[in-house]
Amino acid sequence: MRFLETIRVESGEVSNLELHNIRLNRTRERFFRDISPIDLREFIKNPPVEGLYRCRVIYSRDIESIEYIPYIPREFKSFKVVESNIDYSYKYVDRGELDNLRLTSGADEVIVEKDGYLTDTTIANIAFFDGKRWITPKNPLLRGTFREKMLLDGLLVEKNIRSDDIKHLLSFALMNAMIGFQLQNGITIDLTDKERIWF
Repeated sequence: MRFLETIRVESGEVSNLELHNIRLNRTRERFFRDISPIDLREFIKNPPVEGLYRCRVIYSRDIESIEYIPYIPREFKSFKVVESNIDYSYKYVDRGELDNLRLTSGADEVIVEKDGYLTDTTIANIAFFDGKRWITPKNPLLRGTFREKMLLDGLLVEKNIRSDDIKHLLSFALMNAMIGFQLQNGITIDLTDKERIWF
């Protein structure tokens, strides 16, 4: 079993490393025995000093590889709510099931609905503004590090969200380690094949 961490590196600065380190070691403790904690600061050295990079850490029991990939953001115009029982509670290297959901959806990106509630897209956690506060699904597919930071800072509230609730929400945002908190404007979300919401 192989896992990954995706860490933002901009102008040589490594973002949110403590929470990435916590998730990496929590994952290792869950899947491997007789291990010692890893400190990513000992491995992420001499990052690129110019530009925005995705630091991709692949690991299992131990760190297997670290590479710096120039980051090119993706843009989305259409989302679709797709029901699935997929399990991505750990950040696996193998994203085949996630990618298949997106590729077969007919949309740029999907919002996965699981057990009747919204979870995540395939590449980011989600949040909606209800007029008073930003809410994020209580049970995401993956507990992202940027989502965790927003929760710790009191900027997000966890709540169960059904697809039908989207009609009454005012704004939609994506968040992950690379894009931070990114408001989505000029996009559509298909709740069903016949029902579409605009943001």
